[in-house]
Amino acid sequence: MTLRRTYAFIFAVILSSVACQRVTAAPAETERDTSRVRNVVARLADRLLPSDEPLFGGVAVGVDVLGSGLAAFTAYGEYGAFVRLNLKQKVFPIFEAGLGVCDRTDDATDIHLKASAPYFRLGVDYNFLKPNKSRSRLFGGLRAAFTTFSYDIASPDMADPVWHDNVGFNYTDVKSNMLWAELVFGLETKLWRNIHLGWSVRYRRRLHQKVSEPGQAWYVPGFGKNDSSNFGGTFNLVFEL
Repeated sequence: MTLRRTYAFIFAVILSSVACQRVTAAPAETERDTSRVRNVVARLADRLLPSDEPLFGGVAVGVDVLGSGLAAFTAYGEYGAFVRLNLKQKVFPIFEAGLGVCDRTDDATDIHLKASAPYFRLGVDYNFLKPNKSRSRLFGGLRAAFTTFSYDIASPDMADPVWHDNVGFNYTDVKSNMLWAELVFGLETKLWRNIHLGWSVRYRRRLHQKVSEPGQAWYVPGFGKNDSSNFGGTFNLVFEL
């Protein structure tokens, strides 16, 4: 009986020793895994955000020269401007706003559309180039954009070929809005002192649109020609403050 108790005691001690080893090993393995993750994140952060640059690199403002020229001298365009922050010369949060205008008569149908409304874009750019003295940037970015607007649309009277009546339409102050996303790619370089020039190309994708009784508007402020998607661009004059 004494021998059995001795064996049972020895067996219990062995099991307790093994359990203690597993319990103490688990935190060590967890700590090693956590350390690996931290090292990977640190290396990635060093690549994306250089440590030798200050966190806040300044503020810039700019205007879209191309859009303003189109608005002033063609049937439609946007008077646009933006404010941009500089984080470590790599990440650039940006807010864009402007006034989109359209006063156009279709050559084929003589349907006239007139609209004028503000638009807003919020997003961020990332600079693919290493920080340099000229502050040149090769960048890609994303935008979320929105506008709410009203428009007038009218057609001339036309003779109905069957009933020979004059038919046409005239809608004023038609309400609409649109939410869309933009994928941006561009280049910016120093012109003189704190003055920069840059351009961007944009792929715009419609996310939501309110369509009123006459149907969707031909033009949307800030988005351009109304379709499920389109391409556009800007040519910017930038001032670093």
